[in-house]
Amino acid sequence: MRQSRLLTKTKKEAPSDEVAKNAQLLIQAGYIYKNMAGAYSFLPLGLRVIEKINNIIREEMNSIGGQEMYMPSLQEDRLWKLTDRWSDENVDVWFKSELQAGGQVGFGWTHEEVVTDIMRQYVSSYKDLPFSAYQIQTKFRNEVRAKSGIMRTREFWMKDLYSFCATQEQHDEFYEAAAKAYERIFDRIGIGEKTYKTFASGGAFSKFSHEYQTLAEAGEDIVYVNEKKGIAINEEVLGEADLSELGVTREELVEAKSIEVGNIFSLGTKFSEAIGLTFKDEKGENRPVIMGSYGIGPARSMGTVVDLLSDEKGIVWPESIAPFRVHLVALNTDDQEVKDWADGIYTVLQKEGVEVLYDDRDARPGEKFADSDLLGIPYRVVASRKGKEQGTFEVVTRKTGEVRNLSEEELLADFDDEE
Repeated sequence: MRQSRLLTKTKKEAPSDEVAKNAQLLIQAGYIYKNMAGAYSFLPLGLRVIEKINNIIREEMNSIGGQEMYMPSLQEDRLWKLTDRWSDENVDVWFKSELQAGGQVGFGWTHEEVVTDIMRQYVSSYKDLPFSAYQIQTKFRNEVRAKSGIMRTREFWMKDLYSFCATQEQHDEFYEAAAKAYERIFDRIGIGEKTYKTFASGGAFSKFSHEYQTLAEAGEDIVYVNEKKGIAINEEVLGEADLSELGVTREELVEAKSIEVGNIFSLGTKFSEAIGLTFKDEKGENRPVIMGSYGIGPARSMGTVVDLLSDEKGIVWPESIAPFRVHLVALNTDDQEVKDWADGIYTVLQKEGVEVLYDDRDARPGEKFADSDLLGIPYRVVASRKGKEQGTFEVVTRKTGEVRNLSEEELLADFDDEE
């Protein structure tokens, strides 16, 4: 991608109407555009980041047997009335609309009812279980106040996976596999060290559910952390009995702000009983399917990375989710020989399969370097007149600021080694 042809441009100043750091930086760098409170457009650079996060999520969900599908956002009221989640008195986040043909529809904020109804057509025997299905799909929540940039919006992406099991043992085994997959996801997108499996109330279905909370000053949540044991605890389970079961004391826990980036729940048979998802066991008796629900917000995760890893110059993307691996910055482009040299290394890097954003603009070096820092691409490769004379490219690592001068051969070998 040539930066001169890129749909977006950077801004000199952060938007004054945004308080959250993630939104300030992402808008200033041209990753997203704010259409209205709680609704953002993901522009080409932002979409590349989201798709990389989504692909990491896909890989890990597939690794535990999840099968990807896609369900509609439009929801009929029939199913939701069966589980008593249609009325605004019970659920206050609905967006609803009237159909011209009569009746109401809602815009889904989760999909337990819908997926349970679908699976009634495909589950009849214990031999059909266990299995799991997931989607990465748009959700809607009628938030009273959208805030925290892309981390609390009214329209958002969600990865929601649902598990279906015949026995509690099957469910527990899958639940633990999902928990491990979540840890791998957050490690891979660069926030694993700050993300804790957080014990929360399990409601009527299990002793605990689990949130994945990333420690950050920008967080809206409060958790209590035992860093040595690598766990965190939600305030709702700070009772003495719960703490004893988890093997910690209140004195060992440190209060911290955090961002919830994922959650996993045991659902028991609440939805299967209400909607009629049953199977025949080995004795031929009808039994309700045991279910679980597992959510991750890709955009919320993206915003968390920005809040957590940015510095005073701008965004600092982990390589795994950066929109490009290399930001090639051409200086002295008024010199045709230098321009041809920069064009040449751009072509070679592309042929080698390296993702490159090429700053071929006619702009001052200071402007180009400031934009490069703001964009946060992991490696900046500078092609300049001085470099051409010496036969080297200046390579700057965004995360550490390390500067190296490499020949073309060394440059290609360096990026080849890191693939």
